[in-house]
Amino acid sequence: FDGSGYPNGTKGESIPIAARIVAVADVFDALTSERPYKKKWSNEAALEYLTTNSGSHFDPLCVQAFMGQLGQVATIQKQLQDKSA
Repeated sequence: FDGSGYPNGTKGESIPIAARIVAVADVFDALTSERPYKKKWSNEAALEYLTTNSGSHFDPLCVQAFMGQLGQVATIQKQLQDKSA
């Protein structure tokens, strides 16, 4: 979000809103999902990561909006866990 990213150093409002939204959701999902090469993070740890990097790596408004939907996020996570069990 601050222009330090790959490939063109695009920053702020120049980054399409869809990309800013997906960045938050994608990183949260990646951190909270088990992978063969890493353990999953707790939701709390992932949210702390998003908050800490809000304004540098992530659009603060997108992080805030995501935080406002944590109930929905938890519901979706539970549904996905139930399907994989």
